[in-house]
Amino acid sequence: MTAIQPPGLPFSQACENNQAPILAVLAQAFADRRHVLEIGSGTGQHGVYFAPRLPHLVWQTSDLAENHAGIRAWHARYPAPNLRPPLLLDLQGSDWPPGAFDAVFTSNTTHIVAWPLVQRLFALSGAHLPPGGVLAVYGPFNYGGGFTSDSNRAFDAWLRARDPASGIRHFEDIAALAARHGLALERDHAMPANNRLLVLRRGGAQA
Repeated sequence: MTAIQPPGLPFSQACENNQAPILAVLAQAFADRRHVLEIGSGTGQHGVYFAPRLPHLVWQTSDLAENHAGIRAWHARYPAPNLRPPLLLDLQGSDWPPGAFDAVFTSNTTHIVAWPLVQRLFALSGAHLPPGGVLAVYGPFNYGGGFTSDSNRAFDAWLRARDPASGIRHFEDIAALAARHGLALERDHAMPANNRLLVLRRGGAQA
């Protein structure tokens, strides 16, 4: 279903798609979490949807500086007491932001940014999440070296024409990358429209 764009706010249809199914997974995966860092908040639509529906945790947005004004505009239109204004996080070189984060959520990022930045996302998460910390990654993935649908194949071609460094990643590569940084796959959830939601947990005894 196509959402109506609120006037004066940046809008991404991809952010609106499948929010209810994503929430159903996050409600379980983040049930015992308290402070979530969203990496790549984009327009800010995810934060204003998920934060009020997960009131037991703090939802910390983050993105490149150029996206902060749009994120703040969404927050101003749809405030929530547990929603935090965006922090600067550039996977090209930013340090891990301050805060005792015990979970990370990232959506529609791994196929947009270049592979070295995907690697850094997992390296930072593995290094800074506490034992038992959760990383949830939403988006399309390939399995067994191939596309899961014709629509994903077409989407990948569009991505690579736009930026050759982007493209739908292979699930096996993501799982191996996560393992190298101490993050074990806990669940691989099928989502509508040929997307997935991967839930990974950092090893070690949970605090």
